Amino acid sequence: MDGISLLHLQQWWWILFSVFLFLSFLHFLTKNHEKRNSPPSPPKLPIIGNLHQLGGLAVRSLQSLSQKYGPLIILHFGHVPTLLVSSAEIAQEILKTNDVIFSNRPQSRASDAIFYGSNDIVFSPYGEYWRQVKKISVLHLLSQKRVHESHSVRNEEVEKIVEKIRSVNGGEINLSETFLSISNNVISKSAIGGVFDDEVRDGRSFGGLLRSSMDLMGEFSFKDFYPSFGWLDYVTGLVRKLKGSSEALYEFLDEVIEEHQGLNGEKSKDIVDILLHLQKEGLLDIDLTRQNIKAILMDMFVGGTDTTATAMEWIMAELLKNPTIMKKAQEEVRRVLGNKSKLTETDMNHMVYLKCIVKESLRLHPPAFIFRESSQNVKVKGYDIPAKTRVLINVWSIQRDPQVWDRPHEFIPERFGDTSKDFKGGHVEFIPFGFGRRICPGLAFAVSEVECVLANLLYWFDWELPNGERGEDLEMDEVHQLIIRKKTPLVLVPVCHFPQLPIPNN
Repeated sequence: MDGISLLHLQQWWWILFSVFLFLSFLHFLTKNHEKRNSPPSPPKLPIIGNLHQLGGLAVRSLQSLSQKYGPLIILHFGHVPTLLVSSAEIAQEILKTNDVIFSNRPQSRASDAIFYGSNDIVFSPYGEYWRQVKKISVLHLLSQKRVHESHSVRNEEVEKIVEKIRSVNGGEINLSETFLSISNNVISKSAIGGVFDDEVRDGRSFGGLLRSSMDLMGEFSFKDFYPSFGWLDYVTGLVRKLKGSSEALYEFLDEVIEEHQGLNGEKSKDIVDILLHLQKEGLLDIDLTRQNIKAILMDMFVGGTDTTATAMEWIMAELLKNPTIMKKAQEEVRRVLGNKSKLTETDMNHMVYLKCIVKESLRLHPPAFIFRESSQNVKVKGYDIPAKTRVLINVWSIQRDPQVWDRPHEFIPERFGDTSKDFKGGHVEFIPFGFGRRICPGLAFAVSEVECVLANLLYWFDWELPNGERGEDLEMDEVHQLIIRKKTPLVLVPVCHFPQLPIPNN
């Protein structure tokens, strides 16, 4: 036998031996798992577990599994046991009764790359560092005071968008791209003091890098599902893509931080200024490094751009499908604003129906799942849940549960008109922003932006579908990457309702 053939034989021997060890280990895990009082589990295949049952849209596939096997089941995504929760009652036991035990979020290869080893607010492990960065966020970065101070930024960006839409009056406009642009601009001005989408790194704009990072967060990683085979992420090119995107983003943020340090507070305070001030004055119980600052800034962009844009996209799509609701909302907005055309925060408080519309859309179209991880062994509904078990709470399914919601698949904003239910963490059956300690700290910031943009679009324009299409025929399919987006972009025709009314300067 020649040397090359012998080498191939040796390689195949090691592959077969590795597969044998892997299957033996899997059998050992399964055998140990069966000794516990575990939740029900759908039949799984060797090696891939239940991955094949996710289907084209995870939220609907997971809902089907829960309807068949129960509201609390164990799935195996590769080597990773994952507890699937599909009822508000069980979600409350996890997110409220056992909140401390389930306060960790599972980290991933992508989160480690994009957020400096998961040193941000979203992915950092529950502990003293997380408590400190959460405190920074709540008290300094995303407080009600900061939301109020950002009102002028929101108005300024909205006025630019309104002017742009007026210029194509009667033509088509891609609102999906428009919403993404305004969300990026608002968070950019609030976080780093300016809009830098024209800045190019690694052949892409800053906004392009952010969107590419979001997409990479949703890509399949061998390390996340088969930890022993994480090296395959190098083969697939995932590690290279993550490294390229994260390094380009960090290079840009380094320049932003250095520019702010050189200004010595000679401009209005944005989030970078606040973080640098806290760092310089030693006002924290932790040492805030530049890496920490960049990870927190990435949270602001990733959490405040795509999710906010997607929320606005779904709301406008639902309004097009429900013209009676659209008309009622426009009548409210135009009655409150009259001919002054400039929206104030006080005006928003009088737009009760618009707020109901936002809530109802967030109920039908929550941005994402809630992911947690158990830090110790615990019992849930009498079942044994071992430490390091991932938890996936299907918010989409919970918020469409017919046992909780009347006519759950219909868009009915009025359901929120006579209820105290809100999305601020008081009602576990309505948790689009999460619940408990890990609830999204940017909730108020995001909702204020959504309400401001929508109120202006409903005030200034009447909206139609292109080519005489009817609203009831609007395609509403979803696609699930990191967040649950509308599958096809929302392209509409704006007709200016006040063609003679000037747009006020901010």
